Amino acid sequence: MSTAAMGEDRIPEVKSQQIPIFIMGKRYDVPDSLTIMKAMEYAGYKFIRGCGCRGGICGACGTVYRMQGDYHIRVGLACQTVVQPGMYLTQIPFYPANRAVFDWDQTPAVAESVFKAYPELFRCVACNACTKVCPMDVPVMDYIAAIKRGDFEKATELSFDCIQCGLCATRCMGEMAQYHIAQMVRRLYGGKIVPRAAHLAEMVTDIKAGKFQPAIDELKKTDIATLKKLYMSKEAREIEPNMSDDEWTPANRAHL
Repeated sequence: MSTAAMGEDRIPEVKSQQIPIFIMGKRYDVPDSLTIMKAMEYAGYKFIRGCGCRGGICGACGTVYRMQGDYHIRVGLACQTVVQPGMYLTQIPFYPANRAVFDWDQTPAVAESVFKAYPELFRCVACNACTKVCPMDVPVMDYIAAIKRGDFEKATELSFDCIQCGLCATRCMGEMAQYHIAQMVRRLYGGKIVPRAAHLAEMVTDIKAGKFQPAIDELKKTDIATLKKLYMSKEAREIEPNMSDDEWTPANRAHL
């Protein structure tokens, strides 16, 4: 129901009830509308490190939990998983996973480069525990299989949503750091295999030639009130529609 329909000019209050959760073995009663991260703060915990997106590192708030009376181990990100009654949880700190160091200029974008950097790749027994533990539903086992086949394109596609929380490494029977391996593959694929975009090279050339400098100089001389008006004006700033196709371009291409 909207606020107008309610006859009030305020946002309706969210009602919540207190529920019991257990943080590292100790019981706390917290509102049932909170995420794990907010519930821990409500309980008195202060995040100094490992607070995920607040610290600029998405994936740093990996959490392991189980529900009361259920043996099943569950995982989630503390910033987005909402607490449930009887939740037993603990935070997972940085996991000590191997991250290979390699010379970018001297490393060819071939499967053998990855095999040399991460020989443990072939310890994978396809148990799929890595996929089951992923909070982002990334098909981890499948992208590892693609890497072993040397299919960098497929591995890049499948691992694209990885936020490198490291939870896959915590459950791996082969003791590998899948997320670090996939990161190397994506870098090699994006930096040395994918053809350079012609329009991007053209834009870089235009920038270096000073094509956009007059417009930038003009904006720098503009007062705040005028800038706000330009920003909010549909005539001055054409916004790309949410459902536009890949071929969409603004009507005014003066600064493109």
